[in-house]
Amino acid sequence: MSLPLVFGDLQMIRFHDPRASSAVEPMPYRLGIELTDGTPVAFLANGFPDSVRFLEALAEVLQRRVGIEAHHWNKGDDSILASETILAEIGETCQALVAAYGH
Repeated sequence: MSLPLVFGDLQMIRFHDPRASSAVEPMPYRLGIELTDGTPVAFLANGFPDSVRFLEALAEVLQRRVGIEAHHWNKGDDSILASETILAEIGETCQALVAAYGH
């Protein structure tokens, strides 16, 4: 689809919609968890500025509203993957994970 920008009889610019139809059938996201009182949730900051503060604030809200049990980790460097140790600890102690970065 394209949309022309016309002034009088003169077409100045033609805008093209870059979206194409997909050959892949969309699949709805079905993973999830029922957060209840005491559900252990991991909060993984990537070390970007304010990522820790943001996740602490989010965890505080979920603790107040739902009663989750918050566990915090920080990769410390946004340019690296989470270590196998961190991933193992999260897998052993938590039922859900929130990962985020800050700006």
